[in-house]
Amino acid sequence: MAEDPYSILGLPRTASDDDIRKAYRKLAKELHPDLNPGKNAEERFKRVSSANDLLSDPDRRRRFDRGEIDANGEPVHAPSRARGAARSGRGFDDFGFADVFTDIFGADRNGRTAGVRGADVRYSLEVDFLEAINGTKKRVTLPDGGVLDLNVPEGVQDGQVLRLKGKGERGVEPGDALVEVRVKPHTVFKRSGDDVTFDVPVTIDEAVLGGKIEVATVAGRVQLTLPRGTGSGQMFRLKGKGVRNASTGVTGDSLVSIRIVMPDAIDDGLAYFMSEWRQKHQYDPGRK
Repeated sequence: MAEDPYSILGLPRTASDDDIRKAYRKLAKELHPDLNPGKNAEERFKRVSSANDLLSDPDRRRRFDRGEIDANGEPVHAPSRARGAARSGRGFDDFGFADVFTDIFGADRNGRTAGVRGADVRYSLEVDFLEAINGTKKRVTLPDGGVLDLNVPEGVQDGQVLRLKGKGERGVEPGDALVEVRVKPHTVFKRSGDDVTFDVPVTIDEAVLGGKIEVATVAGRVQLTLPRGTGSGQMFRLKGKGVRNASTGVTGDSLVSIRIVMPDAIDDGLAYFMSEWRQKHQYDPGRK
């Protein structure tokens, strides 16, 4: 005998439609197979769904309350299906074996999950830093050998989950494929929100005399003007040379930190010049 649908939902027979709706939502959230893997949770989820299907239909609920149908929605005083089928010569499905198949395996004979949305499936995809910044196309290989072609949008972030509707497990409504993007670190660039930070090495004469230098950004190579006396660690902002946020349409900036690099060898001429300069132009850099 099927379990009473009111008991399954934990409700009295006087429950309102709103009570039924709230109870089902609460239990469905607690027992959904995506959140609670395991056969027990899945079976309870099916029973809750079946109970809700019956009680949320006003006509079927009234018939159940009057005792005209049972918890499975079957007429209470209907003759045996097997005898009726034998007399009328009905086929396999008319015996109700398809329903039995569904009850036991949770799917119909075509492999679709019966009465339950197909489960979401999760995958992980690794992309290079610049691919994440500029967007790319990737192919994800599934465990069964199938493939998913995925458009990775520009500006995708590390850990962001991309949802492919209807690419999960089959059911009355197919589930989705959830692809978590893993962005590999870059040797130069670092991301901060929609901005990109990085160091640019300059020579001592470029720092002292100033001038234009060419800088490689994630948006391509640009010219940066250094003022005379640029210090190591000084920051420059290149507007619109960062990450384009696909959701907002706004593009961040590149934040360039200057790093003065000494020559590989200090020749006598440079050493003599600096010695003479120091005697006349000593200054305090603020060391403590």
